[in-house]
Amino acid sequence: MSFMITGLPVDEFRPLFGLPEQDLAARGVFRHIATTPIGFPCRVTLEDAAIGQTLLLLNYEHQAADTPYRSRHAIYVSEAATQTRRAVNEIPGCLSARPHISLRAFDCAGMMTAAEIAPGAGLTLAIERMLADPQVSYIHAHNAGRGCFAARIDRN
Repeated sequence: MSFMITGLPVDEFRPLFGLPEQDLAARGVFRHIATTPIGFPCRVTLEDAAIGQTLLLLNYEHQAADTPYRSRHAIYVSEAATQTRRAVNEIPGCLSARPHISLRAFDCAGMMTAAEIAPGAGLTLAIERMLADPQVSYIHAHNAGRGCFAARIDRN
């Protein structure tokens, strides 16, 4: 089954890029510098930021459906992001490099229908299995450890 993994829309974050620290702090946003090659995943590019690259750490509502599963969590966005990544039938680096990813399937009303944890390197089979259920409208991927939202997955 064909699927697409999509990063967050870069245009939502562009107004924050380059703002002074005090302006970011007033919005509850923090600037970080990537210090390791894995560990600073940009939710727009779906890749880990390179060492020395600046990212913004902010709270983001990734599940806006008016259900008990409505959800917000911390995410990183690279200030170098220029376009939103759309990966068709491939697992982006920020997912494949993780030991475990939590997949949460939702129906068209935003109600969770299934969930499972899969290794980053084995996500394709888990995604295809979940999307084979006609009740599933989309999937959210989260880092299993900290629970951070990673990406949205849809049928392609």
